[in-house]
Amino acid sequence: MAKWWWSYNVITLLCLFVLSVYSNDQEQIEGFFSQSGHTNNWAVLVCTSRFWFNYRHVANTLSMYRTVKRLGIPDSNIILMLADDVSCNPRNKYPATVYNNANRLLDLYGDNVEVDYRGYEVTVENFIRMLTGRVSPDTPRSKRLLSDDRSNILVYMTGHGGDEFLKFQDAEEISAYDLADSFKQMSEKKRYNEILFMIDTCQANTMYSKINSTNILAAGSSKLDESSYSHHTDYDIGVAVIDSFTYYNLEFLENVDQTSDKTLQELFDTYDPVKIASHPGIRSDLFNRPLNKVKVTDFFGNVQNVELTKSRYPLVQQEDAVNDAVPEDSFSTDQQSYNTTDTTTSKHLHHSFLVEKKTNSHYWVQSVFGALSALGIGYVIATTIMS
Repeated sequence: MAKWWWSYNVITLLCLFVLSVYSNDQEQIEGFFSQSGHTNNWAVLVCTSRFWFNYRHVANTLSMYRTVKRLGIPDSNIILMLADDVSCNPRNKYPATVYNNANRLLDLYGDNVEVDYRGYEVTVENFIRMLTGRVSPDTPRSKRLLSDDRSNILVYMTGHGGDEFLKFQDAEEISAYDLADSFKQMSEKKRYNEILFMIDTCQANTMYSKINSTNILAAGSSKLDESSYSHHTDYDIGVAVIDSFTYYNLEFLENVDQTSDKTLQELFDTYDPVKIASHPGIRSDLFNRPLNKVKVTDFFGNVQNVELTKSRYPLVQQEDAVNDAVPEDSFSTDQQSYNTTDTTTSKHLHHSFLVEKKTNSHYWVQSVFGALSALGIGYVIATTIMS
């Protein structure tokens, strides 16, 4: 009876130990597979319209351009295709500016806008060649998508479209088949890790219907036979200044910084057909990660190789740091120098913190617990054998 009781306890302890190890490993495995695994980010932002009455499409694209730059993607990793004909249009009451709001608090067409494909360079051929890497040898670096199999790519398009097509410059069209074929070539040539394809146009959801390559997530502004509407008009300028779908995406993205843990599922949950005035669509069947595990910054931001914390890293001893300490005012001065735009845009800036050194107390506790568990199990087994 005693031997049976000891054997039962040994088996129970072994089972508990195995379960604890398994649950810990399971969490680590789930965490591992929920990560993107990318090492660099790219953004391809395309305005396929031209002419003054399409002012809002230029504003849509420049708004996304400003957002991805604010979240850390450098100009070297952004391909901007823009007609670029409204900022200096004779009908523009505010020359050399582009606004996405009737309040005109933020000029999107500032000093730091780098247009890669301008005017009549925005063609279907150039777009497809840029995506697939089939460009001429004399193409400058700024016009090349130099991505690889570790690249996450945001592809944003806006303009006038219809059932499975999108117009380019009112002169030609790209079809849903052309787009799907381009993504297929990118997949075969290992030019991406994951792609987020986002499109704001009439009947936008039909444009991603033919895609069949893996690791591609798509979002569109309107369903088949449905228009995509502008959000509001600036009556001083005389045209609509932004589309509804892009407006409400930006409303969410303006509350995101480089350290944010907000996910694409949270972004998609904000889509309201009543506000947007159309039915947005999301296609995730080709995407391998759950949307509630995909950070917004996996596509709209850049890879961060540092860890930001709220505490200061103790580089020197406290008593030695008295004379060398940096005044508190210097941090506020740096922050003020960063706020080069007007105060209305200061809410878009993220807070930066100094790095704090972390201890390995968690792993130390785990090691001690594992050693004690092993000693206990060994003692129980030895006692059972001896009896």
